[in-house]
Amino acid sequence: MFDLHRLRLLRELKYRGTLAAVAAALSYAPSSVSQQLSQLEAEVGVPLLERVGRRVRLTEQAEILVGHTEAVLERLDRAEAEIATSLADLTGTLRIASFQTAALALVPTALGLLRDRHPQLRVHVTQLEPESALPALQARDFDLVVAEEYPGDPAPRPADLEEEDLLDDALHLASPNAADPSTRGDPAAALRRLARHPWVMEPEGTTARRWATALCRDAGFEPDVRFESPDLLLHLRLVEQRHAAAFLPELVWSGRRPTVPLHPLPHGRGIRRVFTVVRRGSSAHPALRACRSALARAVARPLN
Repeated sequence: MFDLHRLRLLRELKYRGTLAAVAAALSYAPSSVSQQLSQLEAEVGVPLLERVGRRVRLTEQAEILVGHTEAVLERLDRAEAEIATSLADLTGTLRIASFQTAALALVPTALGLLRDRHPQLRVHVTQLEPESALPALQARDFDLVVAEEYPGDPAPRPADLEEEDLLDDALHLASPNAADPSTRGDPAAALRRLARHPWVMEPEGTTARRWATALCRDAGFEPDVRFESPDLLLHLRLVEQRHAAAFLPELVWSGRRPTVPLHPLPHGRGIRRVFTVVRRGSSAHPALRACRSALARAVARPLN
C-alpha cells in the first residue's frame, strides 16, 4: 500500500512546481521532501519525476497517482464535513481568500454574522486575487475563495473545485470630468470621449486588465495607461482628483453614493460575476455552509 503522506507530497509538487516551494509551504527541509519522494518512487517501482532544466516534472505514472490521491483527499474532506456536522458547535479554523473589493464590501459584514452565530469558529482572511487564490485553494492553503469573472473572459473551471454564485457586480466607466450630455445613452461614445485621457488599470497579466484593454480597443483606441495598481481604492482616488479615467465596480462604494461621474458600459460588458469556490467534497462542511450563508446575507446588507 502506498504511503498517503508521500502521495500528498507528490500532489503538492504538482501544484507548487518546485521541491523548494513544497518544502517552504509545509515547513520541511527540501532534502526531506526529496527523500520522501524517492522512497515513494521505490514503493511504486517506476520513475515519478523527470528533470527539465532546474525544475522537475511529473511523469505520466505520477499524474495517475496524483489523480487517485485527489480522490482519496476528496473522501477525507467529506469525512471531515460529516464529523463536523455531527458536532453541536462549529470550531477550528476557516481560511478564506478574497479579492480586494469583496474583502472590503462583504467580508467584514460576513465576519460579524459568523462571530455572532459561531463564536468558537476562528476565521482567517487573506486578501488575494483569484489568479493566485484559486491555485492556492487547490493546494489546500485555503478552504474558500471569493473570486470574480469578467464578462467575455471566463476562467477555466477545474473539475476538483465547486463554484456557487454570490452576486452580479455592475461595472462602470468612471470619468474624471463631468458627464457630456451628447454621449447620454451611448456608452461607446462616452468611452471614446476619454480615448486621449490618462488611465489607471490593474497590472498587466490580470483578468481585469485584459478585460479593460479589450473594452477600449473595441471602442477604437489603445488606452494610455499611466497608472497601474491592484488597489481599486487608489483607482478611485486618481479619478476623484482628475488624474485618470478608470473602470470601477459597484462594490467599490459598498452601498454609498458614488463620488465621481459614472457611465454605463456597452451591452453585455458591464457585469462581473462574483462567486465563492471550494474544493469538491468539502462544500457540505458546516463551516463552509455557514460562511457562504453569511456572505450571501452580506450581499443583501452591504457595509455602510
